[in-house]
Amino acid sequence: MRIGELAEATGVSTRSLRYYEEQDLIRSNRTPGGWRNFDESMVERVVMIQHLFAAGLGSAVIGELLPCLDAPPEERTGVLEALLAQEVQRLEAKRREIDRELDVLQGLRRDVTAPAQP
Repeated sequence: MRIGELAEATGVSTRSLRYYEEQDLIRSNRTPGGWRNFDESMVERVVMIQHLFAAGLGSAVIGELLPCLDAPPEERTGVLEALLAQEVQRLEAKRREIDRELDVLQGLRRDVTAPAQP
């Protein structure tokens, strides 16, 4: 499938798909005319990449995860599980930080909107 077809099938822009290819997150073959030709399996891969980006993972971490996901379960070494556990910890810490910031802002908001004491 051509890049436009992959973009339509996944809802991802062709620009993003070119970036994914530059980062070695997806692969294509070139036709004799130089056109990109993507295998059908790239649809599922692009959707997975989108979910990983949405979870806050960067392209470097995604690049580490994808080979683990490509391997059959019996050949996985535990690297995937360790990387996912690290990312869960990172996001939980980030959530705690955001919760603290929200508490501070909500406290300030209450102070600002509270009626003045005579």
